Amino acid sequence: MNIAEVAKRFDLTQDTLRYYEKVGLIPRVNRTSGGTRNYNEYDCGWIDFIKCMRNSGVQVDALVDYVRLFEQGDATADERKKILVREHHRIAEQIAEMQRTLDRLNKKIELYEKDVIPAEKELIIDKKIK
Repeated sequence: MNIAEVAKRFDLTQDTLRYYEKVGLIPRVNRTSGGTRNYNEYDCGWIDFIKCMRNSGVQVDALVDYVRLFEQGDATADERKKILVREHHRIAEQIAEMQRTLDRLNKKIELYEKDVIPAEKELIIDKKIK
């Protein structure tokens, strides 16, 4: 697949894909004899992984470290796992914070439905009667 096809598949810009490769977020992509990037499913798997991690707020530096370690082989498995576990904890805390926010919003909405909206309707009815 060429860069345009991959960009469309993952809803990314071609510049983003070039950046991913340049900074080491994805391993080097093979090229055709003419120098055009030639993405395969392995490359697409990395792009999917990186996009998912970036969407959850994982920092570029952490991902670059992860990819660098991955390229070094099995001896770095423990270090890679530490990165993943650290990010797991961070994301779990984000989810917990978002859940607390959602719970608070639900309570506010419930109050509106229970008290504010009926009171507003009553005011409108009272005004029509007068």
